[in-house]
Amino acid sequence: MATVWIVMRQTLLMFVYMGAGVVLFKKGLITKEGSRSLANLLLYLVLPCVLIKSFCVERTRENITALLISLGAAAVILLLAIVVSRLMFHASPIDNFSTSFSNAGFMGFPLVTAVLGSDAVFYAAGFVALLNALQWTYGQVLLSGDRRHASPAGVIKNPLVVSLIAGLVLFFTGLPLPGLAQSALQAVAGLNSPLAMIILGVYLAQTKFSELFTQPRLYGVSAVRLVLIPVLTALLLRLLPDSYDTLRTTLLIVASAPVGSNVAVYAQKLGKDYAYAVRLVCLSTILSILTMPVLVAVFCGG
Repeated sequence: MATVWIVMRQTLLMFVYMGAGVVLFKKGLITKEGSRSLANLLLYLVLPCVLIKSFCVERTRENITALLISLGAAAVILLLAIVVSRLMFHASPIDNFSTSFSNAGFMGFPLVTAVLGSDAVFYAAGFVALLNALQWTYGQVLLSGDRRHASPAGVIKNPLVVSLIAGLVLFFTGLPLPGLAQSALQAVAGLNSPLAMIILGVYLAQTKFSELFTQPRLYGVSAVRLVLIPVLTALLLRLLPDSYDTLRTTLLIVASAPVGSNVAVYAQKLGKDYAYAVRLVCLSTILSILTMPVLVAVFCGG
């Protein structure tokens, strides 16, 4: 049960951060424009630092094997989520996007660190980079109907893809980072959880609670994102040998995270129903405090 309590404690801590975001917005200390700037800070600096830091590990045969397996498993898990989402919500692009992509970087990374230690983020790095590349391309095509978003140039410009490549170079070459660079990476990466949840709190503060809890459609989409896809993912991960238990738990955690906040970012950018996307992010995040510990207990032995 120790793992379950760690997940629950970390999820509750994230809601504390989210509450801070609500208060700061209500007091006028963070504006809508300010939240966009914070989101850019998170996407273009903090998350890349988290990814690069996760590859600063010793290059051993075991780590190389684990990395290749985690990348392959991540690709299959994301494909599974996309297929299930398309079957369930093919007529609703925002719902389709929301269930396809979890909040793996903002919420999954901190939970993995709390449950399994910072070294386990290594197993989730490829998942998060692939997820963000797919959001940047397939996700924007899905929301806009414009296939130009799927161009190779667009993928290469994704900061998380760039940081994944940088991390892989560091890992496979064994190039050591200077102590100052390591300290800077550690410090900036530590901003990930509080900053991400404060931004979500700002989103939540712009949502009417009556609309958040009284729309059955929101619960249906959340159920697919928080229960159906994670359960199918857990069954798929059972195919991995028991020796990869840490890798399985890591991938299950990031795949079980709630609706990714990027759906609200992209919906706003592309002129779609931004308010509805925000409600999906917020409700699924609230419900995840119940679903994620249960999934970990059932499929990872708690």
